[in-house]
Parts: sequence; structure tokens; C-alpha cells
Amino acid sequence: MSLNSFDCRRALDVDGKRYTYYDLNDAAAHGLTGIERLPSSLKVLLENLLRFEDGETVTKEHIHTLARSLEASEEKEICFRPARVLMQDFTGVPAVADLAAMRAATEEAGYDPALINPLVNVDLVIDHSVMVDRHGSNDSFDENVALEMARNSERYRFLRWGQQAFDNFRVVPPGTGICHQVNLEYLARVVWESDVDGVTYAYPDTLVGTDSHTTMINGLGVLGWGVGGIEAEAAMLGQPLSMLIPQVVGVHLTGCLREGITSTDLVLKIVEMLREHGVVGKFVEFHGDALRFLTTADRATIANMAPEYGATCGYFPPDERVEEYLRQTGRGDHEIALMSTYCEIQGLGNNANAQFASNLALDLESIEPVVAGPSRPQDRVTLHDLPKVFSSMPSVQDQGNSAQAVAIAESDYTLSNGAVVIAAITSCTNTSNPAVMLAAGLVARRARELGLSVKPWVKTSLAPGSRVVTEYLEKTKLQDDLDAIGFNLVGYGCTTCIGNSGPLAEQISKAISDGELVVSAVLSGNRNFEGRVHQEVKANWLASPPLVVAFALAGTTRINLEEDSLGTDQSGKPVYLRDLWPSTDQIDDCLQELDSGMFSTQYEDVFNGTPLWQEIEFSRGPTYSWHDSTYIKQPPFFSVNGTTMSDNIDIQDARILAILGDSVTTDHISPAGAIQPTSPAGEYLQQNGVQISEFNSYGSRRGNHEVMMRGTFANIRIRNRMIPDTEGGFTLHIPSGDRISIYDAAIRYAGTSTPLVVVAGKEYGTGSSRDWAAKGTRLLGIKAVIAESFERIHRSNLVGMGVLPLQFKAGDSAQSLMLRGDEKITIEVPNSEISPKQEIEVRIERDDGTTESIAVVARIDTKNEIEYFRCGGILQYVLDRLVRHSSNKISVD
Repeated sequence: MSLNSFDCRRALDVDGKRYTYYDLNDAAAHGLTGIERLPSSLKVLLENLLRFEDGETVTKEHIHTLARSLEASEEKEICFRPARVLMQDFTGVPAVADLAAMRAATEEAGYDPALINPLVNVDLVIDHSVMVDRHGSNDSFDENVALEMARNSERYRFLRWGQQAFDNFRVVPPGTGICHQVNLEYLARVVWESDVDGVTYAYPDTLVGTDSHTTMINGLGVLGWGVGGIEAEAAMLGQPLSMLIPQVVGVHLTGCLREGITSTDLVLKIVEMLREHGVVGKFVEFHGDALRFLTTADRATIANMAPEYGATCGYFPPDERVEEYLRQTGRGDHEIALMSTYCEIQGLGNNANAQFASNLALDLESIEPVVAGPSRPQDRVTLHDLPKVFSSMPSVQDQGNSAQAVAIAESDYTLSNGAVVIAAITSCTNTSNPAVMLAAGLVARRARELGLSVKPWVKTSLAPGSRVVTEYLEKTKLQDDLDAIGFNLVGYGCTTCIGNSGPLAEQISKAISDGELVVSAVLSGNRNFEGRVHQEVKANWLASPPLVVAFALAGTTRINLEEDSLGTDQSGKPVYLRDLWPSTDQIDDCLQELDSGMFSTQYEDVFNGTPLWQEIEFSRGPTYSWHDSTYIKQPPFFSVNGTTMSDNIDIQDARILAILGDSVTTDHISPAGAIQPTSPAGEYLQQNGVQISEFNSYGSRRGNHEVMMRGTFANIRIRNRMIPDTEGGFTLHIPSGDRISIYDAAIRYAGTSTPLVVVAGKEYGTGSSRDWAAKGTRLLGIKAVIAESFERIHRSNLVGMGVLPLQFKAGDSAQSLMLRGDEKITIEVPNSEISPKQEIEVRIERDDGTTESIAVVARIDTKNEIEYFRCGGILQYVLDRLVRHSSNKISVD
């Protein structure tokens, strides 16, 4: 129980049910000054500290510091305990594998393996495994599901074991929806409740998730953000998440969106604006009169893309719109009453008195229709500028107007640069918003009426974020129109946005390869980094669902949709985008067909799954029976052997494995997408009897460290400046001078006990919250990463795996130091004395024997992180505490 230093524990009655809660107003009355000026997001953090005050991880001074944080300029650390953890299967499988390995280590040491168990609510939604193998027919969904179940049977057996082995752990089976949309429509509560020692507590729903787009839930007034799987596992095991008190950037919204403008257009403007302002590591909180014009679905679209604008989260305080959404999605009357009463008492709504570290303004009436690309979500392009922007791409300028003849369905066509080969309505970002999904259906309906059809070289797909989407599209008959032009249902899950776009038709692939064409994908997603959507597609454009349909009809991105026609109708008359675009009234008429019964029906048996899921056979018991598998292997990270760290962990005479540029993402670092047969991972699978056709994806094999370490830094678009004329995951081995894969070089260095470092530029590790970007780094023998700046999650994950993140001081870089990659690097790390963000010395010995020393900043940002690093990582730290220092340990001997 909390120490309650501010005497603010109070009782609350809602519909005859009694709750205990921590009252912020009473805390202010008992000496906690500054609360009235806090943004709502910080009030949620403050309540968390009040509730968990224990005199150690949370002290009275910590609480005072947060309440007065608007006045302070120095960074201060606090500990946050989320109410729950959300996972998707790509990141969830390795997390469950880590827990299973920790149980195995615990049992091997003679202790009860049940010591390793989630202590907070954990939901894992299987949504990342479906691939678009089949498309464009009414059988696409069934065929893709069958392929998914066959490919992933080993993984799914493992998750079914975890479902029965761990407490507080629920699995949403495949074919249900995308984790963030399921979270928005069903899992989230806004105000959570739990029983502790016979007392029912009410408090804000908060969460962390193993996917960076966990931030989507901030649109519902629920504070949450993405963390690495490593941090999430620690939170699951009851460890507080150490964090610096965030600065909060306010965004004051005015006006309302003009006719024909979508929430996608709005969020792409916000991404551009906030990237330019700089919000990395900060909270963003939206406020202003315009909030009343934004539905919860609109807000969720904006909150979803917080990783793209760089913020920890993009928060919308709960209000009447949230209450409206809860009612629309079938939440119970009592849940809604509790939310409304609690938020009003605590003052968690749109606070006109809130002060922000900085405040931006945006007039919604200024928003215009746009796309973003060709490789970054913050690069916003107006529709009329798209042809010019595409033509300015260096790869296009090199190729000019390249084209290739291609035969499709016994007809001859010409495939040119800019051709749209993938058009996908996909991703939680937009499929959670009925307005834009219905708009896509209405565009399809009008196109069908006018006789337009999708160009034959376009691979179309519709992957909704939940089954509710299908229900309202079918009820409005719009699914018939989408089917008629090729946007048939392919699955419920995150598909094209994460690279599960499936193969292109063989003749299309050949034409792209033969002509070295720069072709396009258009998707309603949030990520379009190089090599992510499809390895043969170099230009990837984010767009609203109705624009995805329009580009599929046009068949090219070398078109100004504001002026150029998409085709001709039955009479030969040109058809323009304006002829297809639905009015707000048309969309609103369709929205009237939605009702809460749709949500209640679709989520009634959400954890049961299909008969195929229920028929999966799996082992039972507290520990997993590891067996020979190319999908699931026991991770090598854990031991219970009583070893201690030495006082110094200096890195002596390390070699540089890679010198990387700016904006290297975790999609470049972490294994993702298709596994190439000639890659180290592909060769490993073939050596273990796996046929090329059965490779599946890197994401599906995240439970096998042998595959994943071979795929780390193996992205086909990564560029290592040690060999500037080569693209892909290769390096120069020193001293042999051999050009080999990064994995093969790491193995050679391991054979001579040579430590490794990676050198990088700015924004190292941006992108998804991928734990394997850090795990793979460690397994390759990389002891430190020296970069000009780090993305928040990846920096934390490196520390969490015992890898040292070092930041160049201003003015220093690989270029200024003229690093070539043949240098030796020595880093002196005073482990027993290291402090947060301490400066340490790096000595560079060049090939000619000369040396140079520079000071860098150790980006171990908090005291807790120091303890994690000293133990070799956060999970080993947790295992050490639970097994060797817990008073609840139980010997099984």
C-alpha cells in the first residue's frame, strides 16, 4: 500500500460500487503544489507516483519534483508502473520465449519456475503473421488464413503453451484484428480497476506495448507508449520503468477540416510539423476548441503516428467524445459512468490552464490532401507535387523513363517507372477510422458505376484492423464495390505496412528486375522506410484509404490527381478524382449504420479463436519442452550462477563492424521482411532442412536467435561506409581485408575474442520498437554503439541488453574524425563509478599507429539503467532479483 504522504487516498461511489482512489485535488490541498498547471498527461503520471509511493522507487521528493516539473530545467528521473502490457506476436513470441528461458534457468537452479510470472495484465494479439499471398478474389481470406496457420503452427503451439502456463496473460488468436485497433475497440478502459487485499482501486488505464504504435490508444485518453520487448518483459515482471520526467509540447488545434479532407491528411501535416519542431523524447498533448470536431477515431489516427513525429506519445485528454466512443463500441454503462465521474473529479480533461514546455498552433482549415514518401513518413507531398517529387528521386533520375513490356492475362502492357504495383488498405492507423474506410468504399462504388477498373499490374488488398470493419462494410454493401475492383478481404492483421505484402506476380517482378524500374506502393499505413514494404519496391507512399483506391485506378504515381484524369467512363469521358470523391454527408449517412451491437458481437468470444486455433495441440506444464525447431529456440541470455560483475568492463582494441549514416532505422538493423536464400539466415535454414518456399519471414522466426542474429544488419538497403560502393549487410573484415557479410565478419572476430563497435550518425535506431535490433547487436559481439544521437526506444533497448550506447559530443562524428573502419577502439568504462550521462574517454588507434582521444557521453540515462547495465541487461537483473534476492523464492529440491 502507498505511503500516502499527501493524505489523498479517498473513497468514490459509482452506481453503488465503492472504489478507493488517489485524489489529486486533496494532494494539492495537503502541500503538493503545481498540479493545477500540469498538462493532463503529467497528471496521469502524478497519480501513478502517488499510488505507488513506497519510499524507495517512489519517494515524496519524486512526487514533488513531478508536480513542480514545469518550473525545473534539469532532467529528473521517476519510476512508472503501467497498469498493463500490450504485445503483438512478432515481439510477443521472443518475449514469451525469454520468460520460458527464465523459467528454465530458475528450475535448473533448483527454484520454483512459477517465480517467473507476469505480475500485471498482459494481452498478446496475434496480428503480424498473416501475409498477402492471395489477393483479388473472394477466396483470398480463407487461403491466406490456411497458409498462416500452416506456416506458423510451431509458433502458435508455443503461444498456446504460454496461454496456459502464465497467469495474467491472455492471447487474442489470429484472424481477429490488429493489436492497436483491438486495444482501442475492446481492451482499453480509460479508467482501470483492480482488487488489492480486498480493496477495489480505481485509477487511469495506462500501458506500455511492444510496438511503437501503442501510442494509438492516447486518442482514447489512455496514456501509453511503445517500449522494447526487453522493457516490456521487465514491466510484466513487476519492475518499474525508469524514465526522465518528459517535457510536454502542446499543440493547440483550431478550426475544422474542410470538405473532402481526411484525418490522414491531417496527421501527415502533424508529422511534418512536429518533426520540424523536434519532439523526440517528449510528450505531445493536443488541446483547443477543435477537439470537439475530431472523433476518437480521428484522434487515434493522430496518436498512432507519434513515433513518426518522434514523440513518446501524442495524448488527447478524455472528454465527451471519448464517452461517445465508449458507448458506440459497446462498453458497459458502469464502465462509462466510472470513466466520466473519475476523470471529472481528477480534472483529467482538456485543461485550459495547462502550461507546456512549448506550444504550437495548427488551424485544421489549412489542411490539404497529401501523401507522404517515398521513404519517410515525415516527407509530406501535396497531390499536385507528387509527379515532380517522384521524378526528383535520384534513382529515377538515373533511370529516366525506363519501361518494360509485360504480359498480364494474355494482354500486353507497359510497366514504367512510377507504376503502382501495390495498393493496400492496411494498418491500424486508418482501418480503425470508419470515416476513411467508408470513404474508400464510396470511391470504389462510384468508380464501379462509371466503369473504371484497377490497372492489371496493381496488387490490391484490404486488411482491416478488426472484424467490425467487415461487418459495417458489408452492412452498407460497400464491400461488394470494393470486391468488384479487387480490394477483397485478405486477412485481419498488420500486413503491407510491416512488409507482409507477399510476392508480386512473377512477370511483374521480372519486369522490375530487367528494367531496373523504380515502382511504387501506396498504402494506408504509417511506415514506408526503405526495403520495408517490399524489397522490389523503392518508392512507398502513405495515403488515406480512398486515395489508395484512386491510385490503384490510376496505376501510377506520376500523376497529379488534382488535375489529371484517372481514366475514362463508358462513354469515353475523362474521370477525375473529384468525380469519385464522396461528400461528408454521404460518409455520415453510412456512419449511421454503425451500432454498438457490431462491437459487442465481434468481441464476445475474442479469446476463443477459430476452430483451427482451438484444435492446435500443445504441451502443458509450467516449463516449456524445448525441441529441435527452426522457429523456437531457447534464448542464450540467462543463467542463475551467482557470478558478479568486475569493477571495470573496459572495451579494449575493439574493431569497427560498420560505419553507418544518419537515420539508420531499426528496420535496417533488425531482421525484417523476407529472408533471402543467399543471406546467412537463408543459408542456415537450408542447412537445417528448410525449403526456400517455407522460409516465411524474419518476423515469424523471431523466436529463433540463430536466424535473427544472422539477419541483424542484413537489410538490403543498408549502407556501410566502410565499403561505400556496396549496398546491403556487408563489411570489411580487418586485418584480412575480405568483403563479407556482417554476420560472417562478427563470427570471425568472435573466433579471435575481438570486441566490436558500430559507429553511426544522427537519429540512430528510429523506427519500430524492435527488441531484436538490440538483441542481435549483442549476439554479434558488439559491445558499444557510438552515434551522434539515438532514438529513445532503441537506446533503452541497447542498455537493456548490456550494450553501451555512446553519443558523440557536438562537432564530433565519423566524418570529422575521418574514420575508415580499420581503426582500433578502446573505451574505458568505470563500471563501479559510472553515473547517468557520464563523459568517458574513447581512444582511437589508427592503422599507422597514431592515436587520438575524444570524450563521448555514455547514454545510460538513469540510475536504474546503470544497475541493468552492470548486470549485463535488464532481464538478467530481474532474474537475479527474483531468484537470488526474493524472499518468496521456493526451492523445489
